[in-house]
Amino acid sequence: MVERADEAPLLFWAEGPAVSAPPPAAEAGGGGRRLGGGWSAAPWAGAGPAEAAGPARAEAEEDQIVAVFVVTFDPRTGNMVEWCLPQDIDLEGVEFKSMASGSHKIQSDFIYFRKGLCFGLACFANMPVESELERGARMKSVGILSPSYTLLYRYMHFLENQVRHQLEMPGHYSHLEAFYDDKKGVLPDSKGTPASQQPVHWLPSIHRYMYPEMKITHPAGCMSQFIKFFGEQILVLWKFALLRKRILIFSPPPVGVVCYRGTTEKIFEEKRDLYDVYVDNQNVKTHHEHLQPLLKINNADKEKYRRLNDQRQMLMYSQEVGEDCSSCEEDLFILFFMEQNNRIFQTLMEVSASQDKTLTADHARGMGLDPQGDRSFLMDLLEVYGIDVMLVIDNPCCT
Repeated sequence: MVERADEAPLLFWAEGPAVSAPPPAAEAGGGGRRLGGGWSAAPWAGAGPAEAAGPARAEAEEDQIVAVFVVTFDPRTGNMVEWCLPQDIDLEGVEFKSMASGSHKIQSDFIYFRKGLCFGLACFANMPVESELERGARMKSVGILSPSYTLLYRYMHFLENQVRHQLEMPGHYSHLEAFYDDKKGVLPDSKGTPASQQPVHWLPSIHRYMYPEMKITHPAGCMSQFIKFFGEQILVLWKFALLRKRILIFSPPPVGVVCYRGTTEKIFEEKRDLYDVYVDNQNVKTHHEHLQPLLKINNADKEKYRRLNDQRQMLMYSQEVGEDCSSCEEDLFILFFMEQNNRIFQTLMEVSASQDKTLTADHARGMGLDPQGDRSFLMDLLEVYGIDVMLVIDNPCCT
């Protein structure tokens, strides 16, 4: 997907061949949106009322690895950073972010995480050993930090190889040293623009230039499985995301192929001040009473999910008969939610610019929403985005 501009023999066997980027004229993308407490690469994050699709600059990003590290599990002291470059970088907390709780039960995993102004990727592996000191198992993670979130996946294979190397030959860091010397970048200036305000650019057609094995390991590549897993409830999560609610997803290890915004710590369910919506397996719940109505799937949600499935079936058929070889499910899902967002915000902007500023049941239906079932969602949406509109849809509970 990105051409390498340098010659690094070490990476030839570790990264796999480079994939050329498409010409600029073929690029089409949308801007990412910060939703809730963190960055979202979800398809519903495409367009808000004041955002237009931006240029897809992800493929033009250069290598900027600001740190490489090895984390190990010590039976006496727990997780610890055993080695890193540069040696003076602040890695506090990385030892827990890169080795999830419960990892001792699995053989391997990969984890995306956030550290200050940087994003991280770590590959974990667990190897049985005949050592009483290590209690029969050696566990390590090898990871990197970078200002770029979207390009971390390029080093997945390298990190997987290196964590195995560290398990088999502990203390040998020459490959990691060479990697850092080849790819090292500059740590973002903490006095500049906060990372929470930096744009994350999205390119739906990015998947056409991925290898098949990258589609699940790339942060943008598992959305189709995400949607299939949650079914109609994906529309519930979409609404919470549009309302900028903090969504906490719990999943036991392995976490890499499950989600990129979750936790393996069940204890966080009790810390309600950390989230608005809690997701455990396919169970979506909230402790906020005013958000309870949004958990119910209404007729409009069912209709949207039906249309989404119909479009997916049509895409699969066109691919089988050879009519469409350029699109994929990821593209379809992303564009579907972007279209939903555009319909909603375009209508709201038009109504807010009108003389009477009245939002009716017909407007709600035109946005693909249920006038009654989505009434509380619309009220929250107007408040969150500060849209000056009068909602005249009656509440059935009050009539």
